[in-house]
Amino acid sequence: MAENKKPDYAALKAGGFMRQMQKDNFSLRLRVVGGNLTAQQLATVTAVAEKYGKGYVHLTSRQGVEIPFIQLKDIDAVKEALAEGGVQPGVCGPRVRTVTACQGGVCCPSGCINALEVAEKLDERYFGRQLPHKFKFGVTGCQNNCLKAEENDFGVKGGLVPSYEEDSCIHCGVCAKVCRLQAITFTDGKVEYDASKCNYCGRCVKSCPVDAWKGESGYIVSFGGTFGNSIQKGQELLPIITDEDAMLRVADAAIDFFDRNANRGERFAKTIERVGWDELKKTVEEAYHG
Repeated sequence: MAENKKPDYAALKAGGFMRQMQKDNFSLRLRVVGGNLTAQQLATVTAVAEKYGKGYVHLTSRQGVEIPFIQLKDIDAVKEALAEGGVQPGVCGPRVRTVTACQGGVCCPSGCINALEVAEKLDERYFGRQLPHKFKFGVTGCQNNCLKAEENDFGVKGGLVPSYEEDSCIHCGVCAKVCRLQAITFTDGKVEYDASKCNYCGRCVKSCPVDAWKGESGYIVSFGGTFGNSIQKGQELLPIITDEDAMLRVADAAIDFFDRNANRGERFAKTIERVGWDELKKTVEEAYHG
Protein backbone atom coordinates (compact mmCIF):
# COMPACT_ATOMS: atom_id res chain seq x y z
CA MET A 1 0.00 0.00 0.00
CA ALA A 2 1.55 3.30 -1.10
CA GLU A 3 2.46 5.74 1.66
CA ASN A 4 0.48 9.01 2.08
CA LYS A 5 -2.29 7.77 -0.16
CA LYS A 6 -5.83 7.71 1.17
CA PRO A 7 -6.98 4.10 1.31
CA ASP A 8 -9.80 3.01 -0.98
CA TYR A 9 -11.76 1.21 1.71
CA ALA A 10 -14.47 0.07 -0.69
CA ALA A 11 -11.89 -1.59 -2.94
CA LEU A 12 -10.18 -3.16 0.06
CA LYS A 13 -13.47 -4.58 1.30
CA ALA A 14 -14.27 -5.92 -2.16
CA GLY A 15 -10.93 -7.71 -2.02
CA GLY A 16 -11.58 -9.34 1.33
CA PHE A 17 -9.94 -6.78 3.67
CA MET A 18 -12.52 -5.89 6.32
CA ARG A 19 -11.87 -2.87 8.54
CA GLN A 20 -11.48 -3.60 12.22
CA MET A 21 -12.39 -1.37 15.14
CA GLN A 22 -8.64 -0.75 15.55
CA LYS A 23 -7.41 2.04 13.26
CA ASP A 24 -5.63 0.87 10.09
CA ASN A 25 -6.18 -2.79 10.99
CA PHE A 26 -7.96 -5.29 8.76
CA SER A 27 -9.23 -8.82 9.04
CA LEU A 28 -8.47 -10.53 5.73
CA ARG A 29 -11.03 -13.02 4.46
CA LEU A 30 -9.54 -15.76 2.30
CA ARG A 31 -11.01 -17.62 -0.65
CA VAL A 32 -11.88 -21.11 0.57
CA VAL A 33 -14.08 -23.42 -1.52
CA GLY A 34 -16.06 -26.09 0.25
CA GLY A 35 -13.97 -25.77 3.41
CA ASN A 36 -10.91 -27.29 1.70
CA LEU A 37 -7.35 -26.02 1.92
CA THR A 38 -4.20 -27.93 1.02
CA ALA A 39 -1.45 -28.46 3.57
CA GLN A 40 0.71 -26.03 1.59
CA GLN A 41 -2.01 -23.39 1.71
CA LEU A 42 -2.41 -23.89 5.46
CA ALA A 43 1.32 -23.44 5.92
CA THR A 44 1.19 -20.23 3.91
CA VAL A 45 -1.72 -18.89 5.96
CA THR A 46 0.15 -19.77 9.15
CA ALA A 47 3.28 -17.94 7.99
CA VAL A 48 1.32 -14.82 7.01
CA ALA A 49 -0.64 -14.79 10.28
CA GLU A 50 2.57 -15.06 12.26
CA LYS A 51 4.49 -12.42 10.28
CA TYR A 52 1.77 -9.88 9.53
CA GLY A 53 -1.04 -10.65 11.99
CA LYS A 54 -1.08 -11.77 15.61
CA GLY A 55 -0.29 -15.43 15.06
CA TYR A 56 -3.83 -16.78 14.83
CA VAL A 57 -6.68 -17.13 12.36
CA HIS A 58 -10.45 -17.09 12.74
CA LEU A 59 -12.61 -19.86 11.23
CA THR A 60 -15.97 -18.42 10.20
CA SER A 61 -19.36 -20.07 10.34
CA ARG A 62 -19.25 -20.46 6.53
CA GLN A 63 -16.02 -22.46 6.36
CA GLY A 64 -14.02 -19.32 5.77
CA VAL A 65 -10.61 -18.39 7.13
CA GLU A 66 -9.81 -14.86 8.26
CA ILE A 67 -6.46 -13.41 9.31
CA PRO A 68 -7.07 -10.55 11.76
CA PHE A 69 -4.84 -7.57 12.53
CA ILE A 70 -3.32 -7.06 9.10
CA GLN A 71 -1.78 -3.59 9.05
CA LEU A 72 -2.69 -1.17 6.27
CA LYS A 73 0.98 -0.71 5.40
CA ASP A 74 1.42 -4.49 4.93
CA ILE A 75 -1.50 -5.20 2.59
CA ASP A 76 0.53 -5.46 -0.61
CA ALA A 77 3.14 -7.65 1.08
CA VAL A 78 0.40 -9.90 2.46
CA LYS A 79 -1.16 -10.34 -0.99
CA GLU A 80 2.21 -11.25 -2.45
CA ALA A 81 3.04 -13.73 0.31
CA LEU A 82 -0.33 -15.43 -0.02
CA ALA A 83 -0.07 -15.66 -3.80
CA GLU A 84 3.30 -17.41 -3.52
CA GLY A 85 1.60 -20.14 -1.49
CA GLY A 86 -1.43 -20.49 -3.75
CA VAL A 87 -3.84 -18.62 -1.47
CA GLN A 88 -6.24 -15.97 -2.74
CA PRO A 89 -8.10 -13.25 -0.81
CA GLY A 90 -11.85 -13.64 -0.61
CA VAL A 91 -14.56 -11.04 -1.12
CA CYS A 92 -17.01 -9.05 0.96
CA GLY A 93 -19.89 -6.75 0.11
CA PRO A 94 -22.56 -7.21 -2.58
CA ARG A 95 -21.03 -10.18 -4.35
CA VAL A 96 -21.19 -13.94 -4.63
CA ARG A 97 -19.51 -15.20 -1.49
CA THR A 98 -17.63 -18.33 -0.49
CA VAL A 99 -19.35 -21.52 -1.66
CA THR A 100 -19.73 -23.92 1.25
CA ALA A 101 -19.86 -27.70 0.94
CA CYS A 102 -19.64 -30.89 2.96
CA GLN A 103 -17.48 -33.88 2.02
CA GLY A 104 -20.40 -35.83 0.58
CA GLY A 105 -19.31 -38.11 -2.24
CA VAL A 106 -15.61 -37.72 -1.42
CA CYS A 107 -15.32 -39.72 1.79
CA CYS A 108 -18.73 -39.64 3.52
CA PRO A 109 -20.73 -42.89 3.14
CA SER A 110 -24.00 -40.94 3.15
CA GLY A 111 -23.05 -38.72 0.22
CA CYS A 112 -25.27 -38.89 -2.85
CA ILE A 113 -23.32 -36.35 -4.90
CA ASN A 114 -19.76 -35.07 -4.93
CA ALA A 115 -20.58 -31.90 -3.01
CA LEU A 116 -17.05 -30.46 -3.18
CA GLU A 117 -16.89 -30.89 -6.94
CA VAL A 118 -20.23 -29.11 -7.33
CA ALA A 119 -19.03 -26.31 -5.04
CA GLU A 120 -15.87 -25.87 -7.10
CA LYS A 121 -17.91 -25.55 -10.30
CA LEU A 122 -20.25 -23.00 -8.72
CA ASP A 123 -17.26 -21.08 -7.36
CA GLU A 124 -15.56 -21.04 -10.76
CA ARG A 125 -18.79 -19.88 -12.38
CA TYR A 126 -19.88 -17.15 -9.97
CA PHE A 127 -17.32 -16.27 -7.27
CA GLY A 128 -17.01 -12.52 -6.73
CA ARG A 129 -19.75 -11.59 -9.20
CA GLN A 130 -21.05 -8.10 -8.45
CA LEU A 131 -24.73 -8.11 -7.47
CA PRO A 132 -27.26 -5.82 -5.72
CA HIS A 133 -26.48 -7.65 -2.44
CA LYS A 134 -24.51 -10.63 -1.22
CA PHE A 135 -25.46 -14.04 -2.61
CA LYS A 136 -24.59 -17.35 -0.97
CA PHE A 137 -24.37 -20.88 -2.36
CA GLY A 138 -24.31 -23.97 -0.15
CA VAL A 139 -23.94 -27.59 -1.22
CA THR A 140 -24.72 -30.58 0.98
CA GLY A 141 -24.29 -34.19 -0.03
CA CYS A 142 -27.46 -35.82 1.28
CA GLN A 143 -30.59 -35.45 3.38
CA ASN A 144 -28.49 -35.28 6.55
CA ASN A 145 -28.05 -31.69 5.37
CA CYS A 146 -24.85 -30.95 7.28
CA LEU A 147 -24.38 -27.71 5.29
CA LYS A 148 -27.99 -26.58 5.82
CA ALA A 149 -28.69 -25.97 2.14
CA GLU A 150 -31.96 -24.12 2.76
CA GLU A 151 -30.15 -21.34 4.65
CA ASN A 152 -28.53 -20.20 1.39
CA ASP A 153 -29.78 -17.98 -1.41
CA PHE A 154 -29.23 -21.01 -3.65
CA GLY A 155 -28.95 -24.36 -1.93
CA VAL A 156 -28.05 -27.71 -3.46
CA LYS A 157 -28.78 -30.97 -1.65
CA GLY A 158 -27.73 -34.35 -3.00
CA GLY A 159 -30.18 -37.18 -3.49
CA LEU A 160 -30.57 -40.58 -5.14
CA VAL A 161 -33.58 -41.32 -7.32
CA PRO A 162 -34.24 -45.00 -6.56
CA SER A 163 -35.37 -47.76 -8.91
CA TYR A 164 -36.24 -51.32 -7.91
CA GLU A 165 -35.38 -54.55 -9.72
CA GLU A 166 -37.65 -57.22 -8.30
CA ASP A 167 -35.83 -60.09 -10.04
CA SER A 168 -32.67 -59.27 -8.07
CA CYS A 169 -34.46 -58.94 -4.72
CA ILE A 170 -34.01 -61.60 -2.01
CA HIS A 171 -36.92 -60.15 0.01
CA CYS A 172 -34.88 -59.49 3.15
CA GLY A 173 -36.89 -56.37 4.02
CA VAL A 174 -33.84 -54.26 4.89
CA CYS A 175 -34.93 -51.47 2.53
CA ALA A 176 -38.23 -51.07 4.36
CA LYS A 177 -36.50 -51.03 7.74
CA VAL A 178 -34.11 -48.22 6.78
CA CYS A 179 -36.74 -46.05 5.03
CA ARG A 180 -37.64 -43.33 7.53
CA LEU A 181 -40.58 -41.97 5.55
CA GLN A 182 -42.28 -45.31 4.91
CA ALA A 183 -41.95 -44.84 1.18
CA ILE A 184 -40.99 -48.52 1.12
CA THR A 185 -43.07 -51.17 2.88
CA PHE A 186 -42.54 -54.90 3.11
CA THR A 187 -45.68 -56.97 3.61
CA ASP A 188 -46.14 -60.69 3.11
CA GLY A 189 -42.76 -60.92 1.43
CA LYS A 190 -43.55 -58.22 -1.13
CA VAL A 191 -41.82 -54.83 -1.54
CA GLU A 192 -44.02 -51.81 -2.24
CA TYR A 193 -42.59 -48.39 -3.15
CA ASP A 194 -44.56 -45.11 -2.92
CA ALA A 195 -42.56 -42.51 -4.87
CA SER A 196 -44.74 -39.68 -3.52
CA LYS A 197 -43.28 -40.24 -0.03
CA CYS A 198 -39.63 -40.54 -1.11
CA ASN A 199 -37.17 -37.79 -0.16
CA TYR A 200 -34.32 -39.34 -2.18
CA CYS A 201 -32.16 -40.03 0.86
CA GLY A 202 -30.67 -43.11 -0.82
CA ARG A 203 -30.76 -45.33 2.27
CA CYS A 204 -32.54 -48.09 0.36
CA VAL A 205 -29.86 -48.07 -2.34
CA LYS A 206 -26.96 -48.00 0.09
CA SER A 207 -28.34 -50.71 2.36
CA CYS A 208 -29.50 -53.30 -0.19
CA PRO A 209 -27.16 -56.35 0.06
CA VAL A 210 -27.82 -57.50 -3.52
CA ASP A 211 -28.15 -54.17 -5.36
CA ALA A 212 -31.83 -54.72 -6.13
CA TRP A 213 -32.19 -50.98 -5.51
CA LYS A 214 -30.33 -48.72 -7.93
CA GLY A 215 -29.91 -44.97 -7.53
CA GLU A 216 -29.39 -42.09 -9.94
CA SER A 217 -27.67 -39.07 -8.38
CA GLY A 218 -29.60 -35.82 -8.41
CA TYR A 219 -29.73 -32.27 -7.07
CA ILE A 220 -32.51 -30.94 -4.85
CA VAL A 221 -32.38 -27.17 -5.27
CA SER A 222 -33.78 -24.50 -2.94
CA PHE A 223 -34.15 -20.75 -3.43
CA GLY A 224 -34.23 -17.70 -1.21
CA GLY A 225 -32.84 -18.92 2.09
CA THR A 226 -31.37 -16.47 4.61
CA PHE A 227 -30.02 -16.87 8.12
CA GLY A 228 -29.02 -13.47 9.42
CA ASN A 229 -31.07 -10.48 10.50
CA SER A 230 -33.95 -12.10 8.66
CA ILE A 231 -34.41 -15.86 8.80
CA GLN A 232 -36.16 -17.67 5.98
CA LYS A 233 -36.01 -21.24 4.76
CA GLY A 234 -35.25 -21.67 1.07
CA GLN A 235 -38.07 -23.15 -1.00
CA GLU A 236 -37.97 -26.02 -3.49
CA LEU A 237 -39.68 -25.11 -6.76
CA LEU A 238 -38.50 -27.96 -9.00
CA PRO A 239 -38.36 -31.74 -8.94
CA ILE A 240 -35.01 -33.36 -8.20
CA ILE A 241 -32.63 -32.56 -11.08
CA THR A 242 -30.59 -35.50 -12.37
CA ASP A 243 -28.58 -33.59 -14.98
CA GLU A 244 -25.72 -31.35 -13.81
CA ASP A 245 -26.00 -29.04 -16.80
CA ALA A 246 -29.68 -28.50 -16.03
CA MET A 247 -28.82 -27.68 -12.42
CA LEU A 248 -26.26 -25.11 -13.57
CA ARG A 249 -28.79 -23.60 -15.99
CA VAL A 250 -31.17 -23.23 -13.06
CA ALA A 251 -28.42 -21.57 -11.03
CA ASP A 252 -27.75 -19.18 -13.91
CA ALA A 253 -31.45 -18.35 -14.14
CA ALA A 254 -31.78 -17.76 -10.40
CA ILE A 255 -28.80 -15.45 -10.06
CA ASP A 256 -29.75 -13.55 -13.24
CA PHE A 257 -33.29 -13.14 -11.86
CA PHE A 258 -31.80 -11.62 -8.72
CA ASP A 259 -29.42 -9.38 -10.65
CA ARG A 260 -32.21 -8.19 -12.94
CA ASN A 261 -34.94 -7.60 -10.35
CA ALA A 262 -33.32 -6.80 -7.02
CA ASN A 263 -33.11 -3.35 -5.52
CA ARG A 264 -29.75 -2.30 -4.19
CA GLY A 265 -29.23 -3.74 -0.71
CA GLU A 266 -32.05 -6.28 -1.10
CA ARG A 267 -31.46 -9.98 -0.45
CA PHE A 268 -32.72 -12.62 -2.87
CA ALA A 269 -35.56 -13.69 -0.53
CA LYS A 270 -36.93 -10.15 -0.38
CA THR A 271 -36.66 -9.80 -4.15
CA ILE A 272 -38.65 -13.00 -4.62
CA GLU A 273 -41.33 -11.84 -2.18
CA ARG A 274 -41.65 -8.50 -3.95
CA VAL A 275 -41.55 -9.76 -7.54
CA GLY A 276 -43.41 -12.99 -6.82
CA TRP A 277 -42.58 -16.65 -6.29
CA ASP A 278 -44.62 -17.50 -9.38
CA GLU A 279 -42.32 -15.34 -11.50
CA LEU A 280 -39.22 -17.04 -10.14
CA LYS A 281 -40.78 -20.47 -10.60
CA LYS A 282 -41.57 -19.68 -14.23
CA THR A 283 -38.01 -18.53 -14.80
CA VAL A 284 -36.30 -21.54 -13.24
CA GLU A 285 -38.71 -24.01 -14.85
CA GLU A 286 -37.78 -22.62 -18.28
CA ALA A 287 -34.10 -23.08 -17.42
CA TYR A 288 -34.75 -26.58 -16.05
CA HIS A 289 -36.41 -27.66 -19.29
CA GLY A 290 -33.65 -26.04 -21.36
